[in-house]
Amino acid sequence: MKKIILAIACLMFTLTLLPAFATEQAPVFELRIYTTHPGKMPDLITRFTNHTTKIFARHGMENVGYWLPTDSKDSNKLYYILKHKSRSAAEASWQAFSKDPEWIKVSTASEANGPIVAGVESIFMTATEFSAIK
Repeated sequence: MKKIILAIACLMFTLTLLPAFATEQAPVFELRIYTTHPGKMPDLITRFTNHTTKIFARHGMENVGYWLPTDSKDSNKLYYILKHKSRSAAEASWQAFSKDPEWIKVSTASEANGPIVAGVESIFMTATEFSAIK
């Protein structure tokens, strides 16, 4: 009887851990909001168009979409979403991206006339069951 109770307790404990492991391996979406210095949005758009999106893809980050606001009060913001295989994959991708020789070269060259990005906000999200994008 004790063995059965112990086996049930072990099973219950294991089942309580499964959601944590499943969540870690579930795809995550990262909403990033870049705020540029005044007049630098064209430079940021050029850098993303010509280089950044390709480097993201090379490091396992899926480019979901990029948006510019329609309100002039937010005209210095770029909104975009990346898809990652998991939160840990996102962390590994960002680490690799930051050390990528091409990225370092592109970033340095694009900021020859001063910094482009004044601030970055990052929000990790998971899709709901009713989301069109998963």
